[in-house]
Amino acid sequence: MIEFPGSAAPAAGPWATVPFWFASGHPGLGVLPEHVRSTGHGRWWADHPVRPRAAAVSCAGHVILGGDPRLTRPGDLTPLAHSWIAAPDRFLPLLGAAFERIVPWERMIWVHDSHVPAIPAVRVPPGVTVRRLTPRDAEAVQELGPELAWIAGSWGGPHGLAACGRTRAAFHGTRLLSLACTYYTGSRYEDVAVVTRPEGRGRGLAAACVRALCTDITARGRTATWTCSRDNHPSRGLAEATGFRLYREYVHYAVGAPAHDGGRQPRRPALR
Repeated sequence: MIEFPGSAAPAAGPWATVPFWFASGHPGLGVLPEHVRSTGHGRWWADHPVRPRAAAVSCAGHVILGGDPRLTRPGDLTPLAHSWIAAPDRFLPLLGAAFERIVPWERMIWVHDSHVPAIPAVRVPPGVTVRRLTPRDAEAVQELGPELAWIAGSWGGPHGLAACGRTRAAFHGTRLLSLACTYYTGSRYEDVAVVTRPEGRGRGLAAACVRALCTDITARGRTATWTCSRDNHPSRGLAEATGFRLYREYVHYAVGAPAHDGGRQPRRPALR
């Protein structure tokens, strides 16, 4: 498959005349293609530069596949190794042939609803301020450390996240304790993500950041969404506490290393 940068989005020109599988206006992971188009963070792949019959879009380790899998060879998916792939069921035989390991992961999409009673807000502890990030806060985001660094992945890193204008963060002095952001942004929905340092947990900081961010998203004329694993009960609880309702469940697939490497014999499956 041919790789394109995120800014080379198939939204105009020859791409607009062919079937397109990444329609706008869907909640949750459905906003990923719009995010890549509008921000340039992410990549596109297609079997043909002008008349694609199968394509993929990725950002921050998440991938969506569309089109006809019969027109794609297993080796074409090598760039998508070690990622989370959402695809119609017709792609499953191709994924099974392309990767040494494919593990289904049950996920949930929640949609913010101002009519759903939310748990009363917990008062922010003294000395803590909840505000938007500015470009000067990039270092504070960097200092969250490798375990929480994923929060900046969809914006190209700490500098991109700090400058995106779609964040709410809880600070104690200059120390960033909790951060909620629009992880993927679309024309109708913005999918929310949140991280909190261990010492900030259990203090209502994540909920305060999420509530403030949802207010911002509503003011932009969009609806906040929330995506999490089905077995992530703390995340589900936070979604419910901040006014989200369950929209639907789906499955995406964690894939491992390519099953074949440059035409050589398949490698031994990775241990897990």
